[in-house]
Amino acid sequence: MTFARLSGTALAAALATTLSLGAAGAETLRLSHNTGENSTWHLGSERFAELVAERTDGAFSVRVFPNAQLSGGDQMRQAEMVGRGALDLVVTSAINVTPLVPEMAVFSLPYLFSSYEQVDAATQGAPGQMMADILLDQGIVVLAWGENGFREVTNNTRPIRTPEDMRGLNMRVAGPMYIDVMNALGANPQQMQWVETISALQQGVVDGQENPIGAVIVPLQVYEVQQYMTTWHYSYDPIFLGVSREKWESMDAETQEIMREAAQEAMAYQREITREGTANGIEYLRAQGMEVHEATEEEIAAFREATQPAFDMWAERVGEEIVNAFLEATAEVN
Repeated sequence: MTFARLSGTALAAALATTLSLGAAGAETLRLSHNTGENSTWHLGSERFAELVAERTDGAFSVRVFPNAQLSGGDQMRQAEMVGRGALDLVVTSAINVTPLVPEMAVFSLPYLFSSYEQVDAATQGAPGQMMADILLDQGIVVLAWGENGFREVTNNTRPIRTPEDMRGLNMRVAGPMYIDVMNALGANPQQMQWVETISALQQGVVDGQENPIGAVIVPLQVYEVQQYMTTWHYSYDPIFLGVSREKWESMDAETQEIMREAAQEAMAYQREITREGTANGIEYLRAQGMEVHEATEEEIAAFREATQPAFDMWAERVGEEIVNAFLEATAEVN
């Protein structure tokens, strides 16, 4: 009888251990981003989830939450929540992180970049690693850089060909730096969550907005609520896939390697489809009824000059060392 009881106890303990290990092995990670399900952000996030599930043999799954659902619709809070461990993973843009890390505004300084080659030299090179190190101090491990893209301006009032055409327009913007850029152009900036933007454009609360073609304007159907677009390439915005440092440090080295490789593959895919969407986007938007003006070099030079005060202001906030690192990286591929 004693032997039977002991065997039963041992069996129960073994079963409990097995169930515990199984539960721990089937861990679900929550990934938040702030755009819709048709965006390239979402497609890249879903690709990451697929790769993680496949390469960990189901030990980890990633559940993707679009439209900043887990931060109450506040796209600026997502990175902060990941930094303190309240969220596991985030895909967000550099400009969304500037309230937490002002240095991240360096990516979006007006007219810092003029080509994808310059962008890649920065995000995939030493400047990108420099910014990843800064984010690590905030509790966020950057696994890979993706792309939101060069931001173009749309509105419902008039074609934009000169800085003077921006005067008086009520413009939705995503972050603090863009407020200063719009002020420099004489527009009236209104910082607004993306989830509120389409309805604000429909209702005339704001006249226009600025976003990339391939990542936002086409897939999220901004053309349905905006009449005019100008390709002025005034600012570039990368995205990154980051994980909570707390969560990261709880993983073994093999899992970390799988996660990083999956993130890099997923964001490479996301950059590819974003650039494809951008390349094909202008003709598509024209076919949808938008009036598209492709700014000339002379027109872009005028916008660059008009936004120089905002560049100088934010370059000072970011810091000379960081700005110079980016300028050096871009100069190498001129």
